[in-house]
Amino acid sequence: MPAASLARMADSHRVHLGNIGEDAALEWYERAGFSLVARNWRCKAGEIDLVVSSGDVLVFCEVKARSGPAFGGGFEAVTFEKRARLRKLAEAFLLARVGGRGCRVRFDVASVMLTRDDRPDVQMFTDAF
Repeated sequence: MPAASLARMADSHRVHLGNIGEDAALEWYERAGFSLVARNWRCKAGEIDLVVSSGDVLVFCEVKARSGPAFGGGFEAVTFEKRARLRKLAEAFLLARVGGRGCRVRFDVASVMLTRDDRPDVQMFTDAF
């Protein structure tokens, strides 16, 4: 199989896995009483996976999904650089969506691992950074 075809297959798998992870994380939040504000919000600086709210708290969640333990858990993949980028994205979101009005902000990381029967197992790191 040509390398380009393999790359497209890998990208397709990664997108599918990411969607499963985001769906599972969103279900976790909804069970906890949160409401979806935005999903895959984009600007020039990048993308925020999930933005949810409950009361006066606005949560920016980075979702990391894995199909197995080979590459470690998702939390470890959120490096210092990624955290800094997420903070800048959150600032852009706040300015664009809520006009900079004050609210409490929290950053979470959802680490989603597929089980042997392909069900997502969510480990939520609230107030992760």
